[in-house]
Amino acid sequence: MEQLAFFDIPSPCIDVCQTDARGYCNGCLRSRDERFNWLTFSDAQKYDVIRLCTQRKRRRQLAMMKARQAQIEQERAALNPQLNFEPEPEADLDFGGFELD
Repeated sequence: MEQLAFFDIPSPCIDVCQTDARGYCNGCLRSRDERFNWLTFSDAQKYDVIRLCTQRKRRRQLAMMKARQAQIEQERAALNPQLNFEPEPEADLDFGGFELD
């Protein structure tokens, strides 16, 4: 059973109506179907769309943060090529002739 709401759930639109490469709005992060069917959705469906938009926003922010960190590491490496910011590959160590006394 759906709970009664006293107020309508407002659209998350922020008037930035452009889509990204994946088909989500750059402003509110809704898909095409979510944008076009907003007025026909029930309150529960609207809350679900808002929850999905929040998840998409967090994933986008995390991806942007990781890209920025990678860019900073590349800039540091370019400024001082003597410093190695890459993790060292594990060398194959041969302990065949090693003995404990």
